[in-house]
Amino acid sequence: MKKILAVLLPAALLSAGCPEKKDPVYTIGLFQVNDAPTLREVRRGFLQALEDHGLRDGVNIRLKMRNAEGDITRVHRIARVFVLEKVDLLVALSTPCLQAALMAAPRTPIVFASVANPYLVGVGRSAEDHLGHVTGVASTAPVSEMLAFIREVLPNVRRLGTLYTPAELNSEYYLELLRGNAAAFGFEVVAIPVGNPSQIPVAAQSLLNKRIEAIDQISDNTINASFEVLGRIAEENGIPLFGGQFYSTRSGACAALGWDFSKMGYKAGEIAVRVREGESPGRIPIQSMREIKLSLNEGAAARQDVRFSQDIVQRADEVIAAPLTGPKKQK
Repeated sequence: MKKILAVLLPAALLSAGCPEKKDPVYTIGLFQVNDAPTLREVRRGFLQALEDHGLRDGVNIRLKMRNAEGDITRVHRIARVFVLEKVDLLVALSTPCLQAALMAAPRTPIVFASVANPYLVGVGRSAEDHLGHVTGVASTAPVSEMLAFIREVLPNVRRLGTLYTPAELNSEYYLELLRGNAAAFGFEVVAIPVGNPSQIPVAAQSLLNKRIEAIDQISDNTINASFEVLGRIAEENGIPLFGGQFYSTRSGACAALGWDFSKMGYKAGEIAVRVREGESPGRIPIQSMREIKLSLNEGAAARQDVRFSQDIVQRADEVIAAPLTGPKKQK
């Protein structure tokens, strides 16, 4: 009897004391703060990169994708659950998701995208000098270039308005950039805070009451997800609306300067492939977007009393014709 116990007891203890076995298939936990068009495009590009490199969900990788639907508490909960589930890689799409991933996963590899300034959230000091388990693609918007474009289109405008979300570090960062660059182009900036999408109409009306002459909307997750609301308000009041991300023209902006977020996601996907193949995130420099794209919406421009010169039209990467019938040309 003693002999039997000597064999069985260690096995019983081993079963009770060890954590759940790790999934042998490489598991990627991808999450985003909401369903903003930019994040949808980043996700699409990321998944395309995986597929192009022969990685398929349910075949040689396992994908777990979550959307926090704008709830920051849920963002942090998703990150913690991914860590408890022992995913091999965390993919954080947006600044709030990166913040949550850093808090929940001090060792799990993290790849990020659609993050305005990753260094503000503690990722590191530079593209090469960063945490050993984190890397990704920064998405700092071309704020100065947009101000130069607005000055070119509206040479007599002085007073610009924008909405921002104080709860989003990236939004505060963009507002600081906008204010810091505005004077060089002869602009004064009026900013109104919003707490959630339902406050956008009232906040936009507050901007109009302050006699702004145009809206230069900085990119943040809350407003990006409900940009069409701002587009309707601009149309109803005949005020020029410029978007801080390329897809704004699909939701009512007369013009937008920004990045191709699908390409951004693809870059992040390629980085994820490298990490999956064993490369340390700490040895992969943080990447940035370089190619600024210009989109014009002729219908929105007409309703907002904005006219583009032929030179601007020729420079555009995309022109959405009036009425809104889809892209007129793409380069």
